[in-house]
Amino acid sequence: MANSDPAHYALEDGDLPSIDGTGMEVVLAGDPTRGNLLISEPGEFPSALGDLDVIFPLLHGPYGEDGTIQGLCELAGVAYVGSGVLASAVAMDKPVMKALFAQAGLVNTAHVVVTEAQWRSDPAKVTERVKQDLGFPVFVKPARAGSSNGISKVDSTATLVHAITDAQRHDPRIIIEKAVVGREIECGVLGNLSGGAETTLPAEIRVVGDHEFYDFQAKYLDDSTVLDVPADLPDSISAEIRRQSLVAFEALGCEGLARVDFFLTDEGQVIINEINTMPGFTPTSMYARMWAASGIDYSTLVDRLIQLALHRRRSVLR
Repeated sequence: MANSDPAHYALEDGDLPSIDGTGMEVVLAGDPTRGNLLISEPGEFPSALGDLDVIFPLLHGPYGEDGTIQGLCELAGVAYVGSGVLASAVAMDKPVMKALFAQAGLVNTAHVVVTEAQWRSDPAKVTERVKQDLGFPVFVKPARAGSSNGISKVDSTATLVHAITDAQRHDPRIIIEKAVVGREIECGVLGNLSGGAETTLPAEIRVVGDHEFYDFQAKYLDDSTVLDVPADLPDSISAEIRRQSLVAFEALGCEGLARVDFFLTDEGQVIINEINTMPGFTPTSMYARMWAASGIDYSTLVDRLIQLALHRRRSVLR
């Protein structure tokens, strides 16, 4: 039989397991009454390994923060950090997210949504609609993708076709947004809807070097960004960004944590861009740094999120 001691499967820094090809798998149980974790080996019935207290799904993009892994946790009966299935799915779907923002009274970036069928049947009509409704430059984005994958800045009709084709590699439905000239401001949210939520001091991302915007390479591959934590903002603007962050969090039904991204124009207008229900979460990531600047250190932040996940699970089981 497989080793049933959970300590046997513990991972330590610098001592990660190698793949030995035994065929043994550790899986989430579909039946919570059997324990959350099962060991499955070739030729043997799955056996219970033990229970999980909380899952912290630090995953980005499709399947990680779009409600899929959250649904798996729900089926397994395991508490998990972050938003539930619906809020995660809605936050990943930019057109739906923006519709809910507008319904809540928040100012969005101007945009049009294009389906694959619309583009295939009449690309000239789509192009004309972009020119008339938005003008150039615009950003072409997959409707559902993470980490800025498939996003292009387009300055004319000459490059629009390529940008749409690239975005459709990630999602057949795309969103085209009017480019906004302004500062990029972010704000963190922590809490559950049942117990209220709180916000960080806003911070600013400044893209330097040759990048035109905060793309995948600027985020992950080179030192092309400067993070100002907290941002140098008038108190009134900071308060408005924090207020709108809570409105967005509540409008989508988010829980646990979120990072809300805004544009701040030269005229002082606050325009909401998007909400991220599972932001980067290393100690040097923007979300953690915003909370550190607001008085909550990294270990306390992790503990707060775990407690929020456990509290939500207990509330569901009442």
